[in-house]
Order: sequence, then structure tokens, then C-alpha cells
Amino acid sequence: MDLNISGRRALVLGGNRGMGLAIAKALATEGVHVTVAARDVIALTSAAAEMGGGARGLPLDLADTASLPGFAAAVGAVDILVNNTGGPPYGGAVGREPEDWEASFRSMSLSVIRLTDLFLPAMRAAGWGRVLTLVSTGAVQPIPVLGISNTLRAGLIAWSKSLAPEVARDGVTVNALMPGRIGTDRVHLTDEATAAREGLAVEAVRQRSWAQIPMGRYGTPEEVASVAAFVCSDLAAYVTGAVFRVDGGFVRHV
Repeated sequence: MDLNISGRRALVLGGNRGMGLAIAKALATEGVHVTVAARDVIALTSAAAEMGGGARGLPLDLADTASLPGFAAAVGAVDILVNNTGGPPYGGAVGREPEDWEASFRSMSLSVIRLTDLFLPAMRAAGWGRVLTLVSTGAVQPIPVLGISNTLRAGLIAWSKSLAPEVARDGVTVNALMPGRIGTDRVHLTDEATAAREGLAVEAVRQRSWAQIPMGRYGTPEEVASVAAFVCSDLAAYVTGAVFRVDGGFVRHV
């Protein structure tokens, strides 16, 4: 299926590994000119080379919000913005230091909001744009060892839904993508943190996790990327303010 986005320009945050890299590859396959951004310069260079076709990698530390205007200027105008950030330190919601909350908000939420504000004017002027923000099922079904992440991801959903109607008439769609348990390094680390917290073997935690997923397995980054590519496409022009779950049926609520 032709998604009709060949020649568009995309920026994928966290595009050097995992779901971010899979999304960047899916867009590049559709003929999109992709820029990937992350802190790990070595992985970033490797990811850009892996995609080929003129893909480029730019270093970015989302926690350094003062640097975001300069970064956006270096990127230039984009048609597609994929907001994909890393997660905060593991732990519950009780007794966390204020500094942990502030630092995580800066790198996970404020950075996304600020970058989107910087790239939106060009999208609105062009009459076409896609903003897709990756969150987590923890935003609606909290994960015990991810108290800060659960909280901030839920806030990003509210922000995304608030922004969507403000730019809809300009041809810009704003949506959220909610992956469930995807077989990335982050999920494997979460399993390890849960195992340590409960005094269990990692394999026991993994099997228990799979048992909670109707499909009986973790998803793949490529399965997330295929949904992301569609939502960022010309075919999804009438889809905005939505949250797309890619979770194998994990979240059961209507």
C-alpha cells in the first residue's frame, strides 16, 4: 500500500534503537527523508547508515531544553514529528525525590511540548503535518515499577488531545501511539527490575507477563512501526486526537 508520503521530511526522536529505529526505517521505506535524534552518537551514526537513502543523525539531549531551539533550527522544517523519549529511573510513585520528578518531566514531557511548538509553525503554514507521540499502556494501566513514567505518559496523552483540535483546521494531525509490552531493551530491563523487586527469576516474570497478554507474547518494534507509519501517512488525514494501542490486547478496558 502506498502511504503517499514519499518526499516528506520526518524527525524521529530516539530513532537510534528499538521502536524509534523501527519507525524511522518504516518511514524511510516509504520514501520519507528521515532525521533521527538521540544522545548516543555512535548508535545514532549506525542507525542513519543502516537506513541509507540520505538519512541523517543529529545528537540531542532532551534534558537540555535550552538547546532545543538551536537543534530545531539545525533540523529545519519537517512534515512528520515522532516524539519518542526514554524512560525515567525505575521505582514506584511514593517517596520519590522532587529532583527525580523535575528531571523526568524536563526530558520526557517539556522537551516534547517545546519541540512540537518549534516545528508546528512550518507544518501549519504548509497545510500538512503529522505529530505522533509515543506513550505507554502504563498511562492507563499503571506499571508498578514505573511510577514516574505512568504519570508523565498520561500527561502527554492529555496534552496531545488538547493540541489536536487547535491545529486540526491547518491540516496537522496530532495523535498518540500506546505500545504495550514490546520486546525492546527497555522491556527486558523492566522485567529484570520487577524480578529484583519481587525476588523472582527473570524468566518467571517474563512468563507471567506473557500470560497477561492475550496474544501470549511480546510485540515487535516492527509491529509498532507499521501502525506509526500509517498514522503519519496521507491516508490518515481524518484521524486526529486519537490514541492507538498496539498491545496484543493487554489493556482490556473499553
